[in-house]
Amino acid sequence: MPVENEQCYVPIDNVVDFLSNTLPFNILDPAGLKRLAGKCLVDFFPKDTKIFQQNVTKVDYLYLIQKGGVKSYLSINDDDSATLVDFRGEGEYFGALPIIQETNANLNVETVEDTFCFLISKEDFKKILDENKEITQYFLRTMSAKLVKGVYAELRQEKAVPRTEGALHLFSAPVEEIAKGKLYTAPASSTVQEVARLMSDNYIGSLLITDENRKIVGIITDKDIRSKVVAMGLDYDSKAQDIMSFPVQSISNLSVGFDALVKMMKEGVHHLAIEKNGEIIRMITTHDIMVHQGTSPLYLFREIVSLRNIEGLYALSKNIPFIIRTLIEEGAKANNITRMITVLNDHILKKLLTLLQQELGPAPLPYCWLLVGSEGRREQTFKTDQDNGILYEESDDPVVAEEARRYFEKFAKQAITHLVKCGYPLCPGDIMASNPKWRQPYSGWVTHFSKWCATPNPQEVLNSIIFFDFRSGFGEDSLADKLREDLNAIIKREGLFLLYLARNCLASRPPLTFFKNFIVEKNGDHKDTFDLKTKAIVFIVDFARLMALKYGINEVNTLDRLMALNEEYLSPGLCGQIIEAYEFLMHLRLVHQLRMLEKGEEPNNYINPKDLSDLERQTLKEAFGVINRLQDVIRLEFQITDL
Repeated sequence: MPVENEQCYVPIDNVVDFLSNTLPFNILDPAGLKRLAGKCLVDFFPKDTKIFQQNVTKVDYLYLIQKGGVKSYLSINDDDSATLVDFRGEGEYFGALPIIQETNANLNVETVEDTFCFLISKEDFKKILDENKEITQYFLRTMSAKLVKGVYAELRQEKAVPRTEGALHLFSAPVEEIAKGKLYTAPASSTVQEVARLMSDNYIGSLLITDENRKIVGIITDKDIRSKVVAMGLDYDSKAQDIMSFPVQSISNLSVGFDALVKMMKEGVHHLAIEKNGEIIRMITTHDIMVHQGTSPLYLFREIVSLRNIEGLYALSKNIPFIIRTLIEEGAKANNITRMITVLNDHILKKLLTLLQQELGPAPLPYCWLLVGSEGRREQTFKTDQDNGILYEESDDPVVAEEARRYFEKFAKQAITHLVKCGYPLCPGDIMASNPKWRQPYSGWVTHFSKWCATPNPQEVLNSIIFFDFRSGFGEDSLADKLREDLNAIIKREGLFLLYLARNCLASRPPLTFFKNFIVEKNGDHKDTFDLKTKAIVFIVDFARLMALKYGINEVNTLDRLMALNEEYLSPGLCGQIIEAYEFLMHLRLVHQLRMLEKGEEPNNYINPKDLSDLERQTLKEAFGVINRLQDVIRLEFQITDL
């Protein structure tokens, strides 16, 4: 049951300052703001407090979050399963819809950290709605009856998250437009107490630090104050430069909100400086982004970061499809979606391996957890099979080498088991770190690549190709970087390998007849369908890899490879056509897999052309036409005339 706290009144000036910066109450004139502020209560809720219980709690107040944050979710079918609906932070509200609809709480609302709320009584809130047309329109626009009666009913049936109003903004709005507030700075010579006071007085969570020339050299966040000062008992007279973080993570002002979201999650930060022409002009925060996106992946990210045991990860990974459905419905391109899946999967992997390493103790030698195939390319869809390995440093000491062998064997087997429990299936081909063949010191991996490139044959090429899309997933990134440099040198020496790779790209054609009809399976489990991955997507992936290896391009993501090739190695206009075709094919695949998941089926890549609209079928045929042109490019590039 929700906890009932004891509310109290708060000084009017504090509430006026808050309301004047909070939509939609900042519409009120000064007198109206003051009258409302005089009636507000304040309440405190510790972390993990359930404020609302779905269908049970009688809602007597509108809650405005002054500090902290809450999550809201649905309980489905009276069982323990839940669907995350929203995360709300400072300056946002909850409780409006039940008051407007005259119902009990429509969602469970639970604090995710210690939270202070200003409370406006049900009577006062209704009076505001009666007297202020603009405020009424704001709430009716953002929380319509359709949202409750239509979408929530769908949620209970499909267990997925609905599209949120205005969510497309995240994919189109420049970060400058999303960022709120001013840019605040303080000299590096400031004391910690001065910095904390400046942050408190201006209701900000971060402060940029400058040197004697007013150049920005670092950043201090509220987390730094808590973890580096309060928790460590640091003297408040200590200097800002002693606790600041550097360098400052930044993003170009030309980037959109989604780019900022991905970077924040990838780097594990909540604040990014916006850079324009080499100068920092504003700050964008996770709160700014959450205002523009109802169902935020940041919630799942925070949950992953806060976990202290591996078992807690098992359930979290199952929330990823809900978040991805929202991105699909919000109009995200396939590249945005696969980037988000990758970021979330990477965070789960890093948390898992970090906790496992704490259990087993430090590794005897520096190592790198390699991700290969679609994981390496950052092109995962829903629950892609595991494809991984371990690369570790050499040791001349046989005792250390044997200790490392035993440690990494145990480490790999436990990691793979945990990943399966997180919902990431075993690789049918056993391309996993638990297989000693893919758990090697540096020289072992160099030997693998040298053998594949020096004595290629069609089957060997087919079996080994996913290893050429490797990247570091955890550990010492420099080991993977060095291996990439050595691989480039090996390929330069062994030109025959690229020829075999090119021939492999030409070994089959897209599934279209001469008369432009789709070629589908005639019988079996997949009758009347074709495999979108192997019959279409793989052509573009293979083309990008082939050309990148030939020209020494270190990118592993398919679109990144194509963009790098576009600068010098592809004919004008071709790159754009390839990217459009690839984005369409990947989007088709993601939507198909999502539909299967929602039916409780194991996702696959088999598409029935009859299930597509006329426009989708036509676009698919055009994508196949682009693939045919790519194969012509390969023939010309490698002077292949006999296929």
